[in-house]
Amino acid sequence: MAGYELVRSDDGAAAATTPDLESGASKASPLPTPVSPAARQRLVSLDVFRGITVLLMIIVDDAGGFLPALNHSPWDGVTIGDFVMPFFLFIVGVSLTLAYKRVPERLEATKKAVLRALKLFCLGLVLQGGFFHGVRSLTFGVDITEIRLMGILQRIAIAYLIAAICEIWLKGNDEVDRGLDLLRRYRYQLFVGLLLSVMYTVLLYGIYVPDWEYQITGPGSTEKSLLVKCGVRGDTGPGCNAVGMVDRTMLGIDHLYRRPVYARTKECSIDYPENGPLPPDAPSWCQAPFDPEGLLSSVMAIVTCLMGLQFGHVIIHFEKHKERIINWLIPSFSMLALAFLMDFIGMRMNKPLYTISYTFATAGAAGFFFAGIYTLTCMGSGNQPSPWSGWESTP
Repeated sequence: MAGYELVRSDDGAAAATTPDLESGASKASPLPTPVSPAARQRLVSLDVFRGITVLLMIIVDDAGGFLPALNHSPWDGVTIGDFVMPFFLFIVGVSLTLAYKRVPERLEATKKAVLRALKLFCLGLVLQGGFFHGVRSLTFGVDITEIRLMGILQRIAIAYLIAAICEIWLKGNDEVDRGLDLLRRYRYQLFVGLLLSVMYTVLLYGIYVPDWEYQITGPGSTEKSLLVKCGVRGDTGPGCNAVGMVDRTMLGIDHLYRRPVYARTKECSIDYPENGPLPPDAPSWCQAPFDPEGLLSSVMAIVTCLMGLQFGHVIIHFEKHKERIINWLIPSFSMLALAFLMDFIGMRMNKPLYTISYTFATAGAAGFFFAGIYTLTCMGSGNQPSPWSGWESTP
């Protein structure tokens, strides 16, 4: 999905006149150097990061059921499992900077990005719609009236598309000699990220959430209606938050995820933090559908992808390992500190809502982790001046 290639030129003259991948794109040749397929290579540190994230995903899926520390947090707070999705989005962002280092035809690159995003979104509908019936069922097929519209792949597709458009169209021509120069060169991308963050925060805390109701199937296939009393503004609890209201209004409650993570909270499960029977005094929202990859929460997922873009720009514009690591560690530490400060003052880290504090915390952790993997990769290469010397990126 975040396709990119690192290629080494077989032509010594071409290598001498074309800057390598990490030397900076401000003076780069506008046209990619032709290379043979056999010369294509991968960015090792990013591939290792991706592989570890996939492994973590598998461990969370298989072991999260009996190890609460690995399973997703029922609501507020962050566990190991809650880092998987943001890590993937961060990796997408880093990869896009390599894929779009040189873009001779912006419109063509935009069309390809849109097509990739549509394919990924449709694949998500097929795999995560959740309403494929059995082959022997009389209703074999997809129930369009209840299919889940959003999901993990759909969220990645949306974040990928917005980040790709930003990387294709929103880049300045300023020279980059130090870290602060990156802020000026990519100020329009940073503005988009800031605008999305402000918009999300205003909607999360500013939308009025009225009372609402939903239906569940009771004994004997009878329909039972449950009323959730809200009438509040700025609530971030499971039942009366603006994220859920936006999804119910725009997607329809029948198209949301029907096994919400908050079913494992103390209020909804006797076996907390695992799924279990409802307590006698369980709130009415415990069985309500809620999509952890909904529309409003995906706004901050886009911001995570944009943060990955900025970390990828460091690879392109700085050649020395020390410069890259410093320019990764400073923003990573800053985002983690800001995340814990926000959590302390009441803006809790929350994956289902994808709050701004959760965004900063996971992006900062991703930056630290990537910097660590990069350092180990460089050490393993024998401390060469640059493990990718003479390589360049092709869109």
